[in-house]
Amino acid sequence: MENKIEDEKISIEDIKPDKSLRILTGDRPTGKLHIGHYFGSLKSRVELQDKFETFIEVADVQALTDNFNNPDKVKQNVSQIVMDYLSVGMDPNKLTIFLQSQIPEIAELTIFYSNLVTIARLQRNPTVKTEIAQKKELFGESVTYGFLGYPVSQAADITAFDASYVPVGEDQLPLIEQCREIVRKFNSIYGETLREPVAVMSNTGRIKGLDGNEKMGKSLGNALYLSDDLQTITEKVMSALTDPARIKKDDPGNPNICMVYYYHKLFSDEDTCKNVCEECKAGKRGCVACKKQLIENINKTLAPIREKRHYFEERPQEVMDILMSGTSHAREIAKETMQKVKEAMKLNY
Repeated sequence: MENKIEDEKISIEDIKPDKSLRILTGDRPTGKLHIGHYFGSLKSRVELQDKFETFIEVADVQALTDNFNNPDKVKQNVSQIVMDYLSVGMDPNKLTIFLQSQIPEIAELTIFYSNLVTIARLQRNPTVKTEIAQKKELFGESVTYGFLGYPVSQAADITAFDASYVPVGEDQLPLIEQCREIVRKFNSIYGETLREPVAVMSNTGRIKGLDGNEKMGKSLGNALYLSDDLQTITEKVMSALTDPARIKKDDPGNPNICMVYYYHKLFSDEDTCKNVCEECKAGKRGCVACKKQLIENINKTLAPIREKRHYFEERPQEVMDILMSGTSHAREIAKETMQKVKEAMKLNY
C-alpha cells in the first residue's frame, strides 16, 4: 500500500511516470472501436504504456449485463477490439491485455463487495441512472441485478490489480467514486488492505458523431471506425452534417456548426484549420472541396492503423495468443490481491 495517492481525480497531463504504479482501463467488446475511442482513450494508452504498469481489460462480463441475450455478439467482438488495440500501437511487451471472464477472482471480489453497497446507493449513482434510462427498451420497468450492480464489478476490476489510476471520461466519475467508497468501507471493516484509485481525466471530451450527435456509436450510424477503408470514409464524410443555412458555394458559412470543420480540428494541422474557418466564413470554400481535403487527412491517420490491423486480421491465432498470455499474467496479479483480501476477511482457511 505504499505510494498512496490522496487525489480523487487528476489530469492526465499532471501524472508523473512511475512504473511502480498501475493503470487499469478497458472496453466492452460490443463492436469495433471508432475515432471517439481513439481520441478519447486509445492514444493516451499508447503513451501511458511507457510510463506505468498498464492493464487493459476486455470487459466481456460487463458487456453481458445489457447483452445477455446476445452472447455471440460479445464473443465475436473480443478479437475485434484486441486487433484495434494492437493496430493503434498498444504493445503486449509493454502492457497487459486481458479477458475479464477468465479472471475468476474478479467475480469473487464482486460477491464480497456486494455486501458493502446498498441497493439505494446503486440506484442513486448518476451514471447508472442515466444508463438505465437509456435502456428502457431492454429492461422495461425492471432492471436486472447484474446491470444495477455493475459498478460493484467494476470496483472489483480496479482493485483486483491494485490500480492507482483509472482513465475515465467525466460521465464515468461517479463509478470511480463508488469504487473509492467500497474500498473505504472494506478497509474500515477489515483493515487497510485495498488502494483507493484515482480517476485520470483526459482533456479530450467525447467526440461527436458525423451527424452532430453528442454521442458517436454503431447503433446511431454516425461513427468513423478505425478499420474503415478509404471508400467507407469517403462515403461517410461526404454525408456529414454541414451548415444547413449554406445553400450555394459562395454563401458565407458558419464553421462552428459544421461537422466537417469539427473533424478538421481533429485530423488537420493548425494552419489548415485556420484556412478552413476563414474561407468558410468568407464563402470562399465549397463544402465538397472541404470534405475531400478532410477525407485525405483522415486517411493519413487511419491508413497505417488499417494496414497494421490487416496484419492481425490474417493472424487470428496470434491475436488470441496475445490475449491469453496477458490474461495468464493478469490472473497471477489478481490471485495475489485475493490472498490479501481473504486474509483480511478471515477466509484464509
